[in-house]
Amino acid sequence: MKEVQPIRDTKKIDAMKSIMKGESNYRDLLLFTLGINTGLRISDILALKWSSFLNGGKLLKVESKLNLVEIKTKKVKTFVLNKSVMEALKLYYNSLGNVDPNAPVFSSRKSDKGSPRPLSRVGAWMLLNRYARMVGLNDGIGTHTLRKTFGYHLYKRGVSLEHIQKMLNHSSPAVTLRYIGITQDQLNDIYVELNL
Repeated sequence: MKEVQPIRDTKKIDAMKSIMKGESNYRDLLLFTLGINTGLRISDILALKWSSFLNGGKLLKVESKLNLVEIKTKKVKTFVLNKSVMEALKLYYNSLGNVDPNAPVFSSRKSDKGSPRPLSRVGAWMLLNRYARMVGLNDGIGTHTLRKTFGYHLYKRGVSLEHIQKMLNHSSPAVTLRYIGITQDQLNDIYVELNL
């Protein structure tokens, strides 16, 4: 399996979001926005039910806290919904009309005996790759790209490596650096700056 990379260029991120909005693909927009703003694994994103985002039948507000048990680690992950996520969530929610709190947020077009089926990991990979190709990203894109993009941009904005490591639940700072693709970036910068 090929190693995937973070999306380093924020203009590409914005372009992907614009395409999703332009096509009214609000489900895809929320999946993408949630992934790059929370660092959740795709398995955790795809397992979300509408009840996670509702309180008394109404959508949560910006800066609401969500708790979920990670599928891979069985640890509780707490995160806050930022403005970008909430805007995407509102667009998607409002486009649906009524939602069943027990239904998957990211439904496939397929169903099981009339009940919506969650989008598969392959389905998520296909949609991400489609939008990535549309903005000129042709290699190294996968569902893990969302999580890596989250970590990469936190690092580039000056968030401490220890915080990112904790948010991604990694065992060491070295693992986190390698995971978000910083090690190679730093080596490349050294070559460029040397200029003997």
